[in-house]
Amino acid sequence: MELLRFKAIEKMLHHEPVNVALPESKVSDYFGIDVFSIDKMRDYVSSDAYESVVSAITEGRRIERKVADQVANGMKRWAMERGVTHYTHWFQPLNESTAEKHDTFAEPVWGETRALEKFSGAVLVQQEPDASSFPNGGLRNTFEARGYSAWDPSSPTFIIDDTLCIPSIFIAYTGEALDYKTPLLRSIAAIDKAAVAVCQLFDKDAATKVVPTLGWEQEYFLVDEGMYRARPDLELTGRTLMGHSASKDQQLDDHYWGDIPERVMNFMKELEYRCFRLGIPVKTRHNEVAPNQYECAPMFEEANIAVDHNTLLMTIMRKVANKHHLQVLFHEKPYEGVNGSGKHCNWSLATIDGHNLLAPGRTPKSNTQFLAFFVATLKAACDYGTMIMASVATEGNSHRLGGHEAPPAVLSVFTGAYLDDILQQIEQRISEKALTPDEKTGIKLDIGRIPEIMLDNTDRNRTSPFAFTGNRFELRATGSSANCAMPLIVLNTAVAHELTVFKNEVEALVNKGVKKDEAILQTIRKFIIDSKKVRFEGNGYSEEWHNEAKRRGLRGIETVASAIREYIAPENIALFEQYGVMNRSELEARYEIKNETLLKKIQIESRVLGDLAANHIIPTAINYQNVLIRNVEGLKNLFGDEYKEMASAEITTIRKISEHVKAIRELSAEMLDARRKWNTVEDVIERAIGYENVVKPYISQIRYHIDHLEMIVDDRLWTLPKYRELFTI
Repeated sequence: MELLRFKAIEKMLHHEPVNVALPESKVSDYFGIDVFSIDKMRDYVSSDAYESVVSAITEGRRIERKVADQVANGMKRWAMERGVTHYTHWFQPLNESTAEKHDTFAEPVWGETRALEKFSGAVLVQQEPDASSFPNGGLRNTFEARGYSAWDPSSPTFIIDDTLCIPSIFIAYTGEALDYKTPLLRSIAAIDKAAVAVCQLFDKDAATKVVPTLGWEQEYFLVDEGMYRARPDLELTGRTLMGHSASKDQQLDDHYWGDIPERVMNFMKELEYRCFRLGIPVKTRHNEVAPNQYECAPMFEEANIAVDHNTLLMTIMRKVANKHHLQVLFHEKPYEGVNGSGKHCNWSLATIDGHNLLAPGRTPKSNTQFLAFFVATLKAACDYGTMIMASVATEGNSHRLGGHEAPPAVLSVFTGAYLDDILQQIEQRISEKALTPDEKTGIKLDIGRIPEIMLDNTDRNRTSPFAFTGNRFELRATGSSANCAMPLIVLNTAVAHELTVFKNEVEALVNKGVKKDEAILQTIRKFIIDSKKVRFEGNGYSEEWHNEAKRRGLRGIETVASAIREYIAPENIALFEQYGVMNRSELEARYEIKNETLLKKIQIESRVLGDLAANHIIPTAINYQNVLIRNVEGLKNLFGDEYKEMASAEITTIRKISEHVKAIRELSAEMLDARRKWNTVEDVIERAIGYENVVKPYISQIRYHIDHLEMIVDDRLWTLPKYRELFTI
C-alpha cells in the first residue's frame, strides 16, 4: 500500500487525453435521437392512441389498456430498430440514486426452440420491484415485499446502451409513495390547479394549465481515477476525511472560468454528446471556483422532466468519467478548505403556451398578475422557509451551508433594490390614502416599468438562499448530490397553498363589494406585509444577518437531525395532506429514512477514519519516528554528550509525533466507545441524533492530528495522496 500513492502519481502523469470521436453533423441533427418523444410516437401508433397519450400528459386522463398495448408495441418497434434488447422501469427511490431492473424483450415459445420479442401494455404500465429492499421508512416490512413501478407518460422513454428506460413512479402495495417522482407529480398537479385559478382572476380564458419549470446548475469535482483509488476515504465516503491544505488551491481565483484542461474538455465533449442524444438541453460548461471543480447547466424545462434529466445526467457523468480514467465527486464538500458543490435550482411557473408568470410584463395588468405570483412565493418562503431548508438538509450539505461559500441555514429572500422599493411603495401608498383608478392599475406605482428595470438592473445576491433573479427564483442551498425533486415538492406545495389563500382572499373582498382590481391590490399589499420579515437585501454571510434573523423570528436549521424533524411538524403534515402531495405516513417514512441515512453516513465515515488511522497513519508516523530515533542514536554514538544540541530538532519532532499518535489513539478509542454506546439504542432517530452530536465531532478532532502528522512525516513515507496531488489532472 505504501507504493500505491506513487504508482498512482506515475500513472496520472502519463495519462493522455482520451480521444472523443464526435459526429461531424450539427447538434440539432442528433438531439433527442435516443428519446421516444411524443413527436416520434406519432409515427409508431394510431392517431387515436397518440391523442389519448397527449390527453394523459396534458389533462391527467387515464390511458386505456388497448392504448397502452399500442404504445408498447410502437415503443418496442422503435427501440428494436436501434438495437435495443432489454427494457426497464427507471425510477428514483429514496436513496439519492436511480433504480433499474433489466428484462429482455425475448421470450421463448413454449415447446419450441425459438423465441419472440414481446412487450405488452401491461408490462409498460406496471411492474413489481421489491418494495422492502429499498428505503421505505417502515411503509413496508421485510416480509412484505410487494411494490409497484408505474409508467409516467409525461416523461419520455429513452435508450441507455441496449436498454429501453421507462421513467416510472414507485409506490408500495398500499399505494404510498416510495420515491421522489410520485409526490413531485402530485405537487405539480396542486400548483397547476392553484395557479390557473389565480390566472383566471385576471382573465378567465388566460390559462388552462400551469407548470413549474426548473433550470438546475450542477457543480461537481473531477479527480484522477488512480488518485481516487489510492484514497479509501474518498472512495468509500465521497470525501476526504483527512488531508492538509495544499499550499495553493483557490486563493488566486485563477481556476474560476479559466481554460479547461484538455483531458477535462474531452470528458465534457463526450458528456454533452451523450446528453444531447438523450434530449438533455445542456447549455453551459465552465471551471468553478475550487481546483478541479466544474459546472454544467441546461436550458429550463418542465420540472418533472428537468428532475429526470438531472438524475440521468449524474449517471451519465459517472459512466463517461470512467472512460476518461476520472471519477466524478458529487459530495457537497469532498475537500476541506476549498469551496464545496451545490445544485442551484432555478424555479418558475409557466403557462401551457410558455408564458413565464414570474417575468414582469409590459402592461399594468400583466405586472399586477406578476406581483400576485411574486408575493405568493414570498409568502410561501416566509411561512414554510424552515421546511424548504429542511428539504435540502443532508449530512453532506451540512459541511457546506453557512460556510461563507454557500447560503446560511436560515431562509431569506433577495428581491433586488428596485423591486424591494416597489413593494415598499405598494405597502405605504395604499395604506396612506384611498385607491385612485390610476393606482388600481399600478401605473403610479411604476409597475409598468418593472420589465426593463428588473431584467437590466437587478443585482444578484450569492449569499441569499432564495434569490429572485429577474424572472425566476434561485434556490441556492440545494446540495450537489441531492435529488432536486425534494425542494421542488416543498416549494410547489407551499406556493400552491399561498396562491389558494390569495384567490380566496380576493374573492372574499369582492363578495363584500370591493371591486376586483382593488381587491387584488389589497391582497397583494397584505401578502407583502405578512412576508416582510423574510426579505433581506444584505450580506447573508454576516453575523449581523444571523442576529437580525433571530430578531425577526426566522428559524434556521442548526443540525441535520433537528432540520429533518420539520417533515413531521404538524403544520407541514397539514400542508402536504391538504393538497394531496404526501400523507402523514409518507412524511413519517421520509423522516425515518433521512435519520437512518444520517446515521449510516456518519457511521461509515467514523469506521473508515478509524481504519485509516490505525492501519495507515499511525504505522507511517511510527516508521518515520523510528528513522529519527536511529538518527539520534547515530549522533550520540559519534559525538557523545554533544549529540543533544545537534539532535534537538529530531528530538522535538519525535516528541510531536508521539503526542499526535497518542491523541489519535485515544480519540479513536473514544469514538469507538461512543459508537458502541449509541448502537445499543434501539430507536433509529435517537441513535441518529447521538451519532450527529457525539460521534461526528470525533472525526474532525482526529483529522486535526492526522493533518499535522502529514506535515511532519517524510513525504516519501506518506501512503495516501495529498491534496496537491488530488488537485492535479
